[in-house]
Amino acid sequence: MIESYKKFCSGCRACEKLCPTKAIKMEPDYRGFLYPTVDYDKCIKCKKCINSCPINNKENIKEKLAYAAYNKDEKTRINSSSGGIFTLLAENIIEKGGIVFGAAFANDFTVEHILVQDKKDLEKLRTSKYVQSDTKNSYVEAEKFLKQGKLVYYSGTPCQIEGLKAYLQKEYDNLILQDIICHGVPSPRVWKEYLKSKNNKIKKVNFRSKEKTTWDDYQMEITYEGYKEYTKHNDDIFMKLFLENLILRDSCYSCKFKKENRESDLTLADFWGISKIDKSMDDNKGTSLVILNSSKGKKIFEEISNKIIKKEVNFKDAIKNNSSMIESSKKVLEYNYISKLIKENMIYKLFEKEE
Repeated sequence: MIESYKKFCSGCRACEKLCPTKAIKMEPDYRGFLYPTVDYDKCIKCKKCINSCPINNKENIKEKLAYAAYNKDEKTRINSSSGGIFTLLAENIIEKGGIVFGAAFANDFTVEHILVQDKKDLEKLRTSKYVQSDTKNSYVEAEKFLKQGKLVYYSGTPCQIEGLKAYLQKEYDNLILQDIICHGVPSPRVWKEYLKSKNNKIKKVNFRSKEKTTWDDYQMEITYEGYKEYTKHNDDIFMKLFLENLILRDSCYSCKFKKENRESDLTLADFWGISKIDKSMDDNKGTSLVILNSSKGKKIFEEISNKIIKKEVNFKDAIKNNSSMIESSKKVLEYNYISKLIKENMIYKLFEKEE
């Protein structure tokens, strides 16, 4: 059954939302990652969960168009992780009366997918969140708006995008799907313990602050009551655990969604390596890589062209320094030690140096 897919499961919730008898529930493992559990007294063996699982999706071959781009509005660009392109795309959707779904911090700084219908609320979706976002009920909500004829823009990791397509089980002309080039998703439990180690009431978190530094030397910025704390990304313990592949979800080490031919309409990412391709597009304030995977993606990107600086680039050149597009993160030797600490409720040891 669906539980046997655990090695590759991304926790998208498609199987849970599709189960006709509500036999599937998502439960966290010892690291806080969600996995499906089955109540076999309710299961009718319809195999809808297995047949709809996105790891069984077949790849579509599409012509690739790639661009280096950034927002002309410098304030938005500085407040974004890379070039500020997502904000423009999302604003365009809302101006048309559409709905935008994306990852946002909850009050306790867990991350979940929410819907936004007002441009002033897009700030919640802006910037990278290096914690796996729980899709919650967003697939069901997106389907409701799609059936009403509303334009829907859904932003997520590649596995979440394919999870949504698996849940919907049909194509919608009024749906625009945008994924990212994803390094992997770190443990929610480790993130929770990291926050606890701060011993202060946190007001805001920005994993990719450029406020006092540059795009390629970004900082972890934590806002408390009356002051801010800045730590370079390679000095912050949580970011080091994340970037060194020590606390990722199991499926991230053998990801089925890292591929050139995406199920999304467009892919957004940092354009690492842009200085080697076109130095004029790199002022170290943030440059986005935009990959257009469909005619819908191309159309919506063209609609914001007057608000951006862009240059078309060769797709193969673009992903040379963005290997996470097609390559899974690699496990390292220390992974087992870190997992043991988490399992034995000794996560606090990871943050002793922070105290």
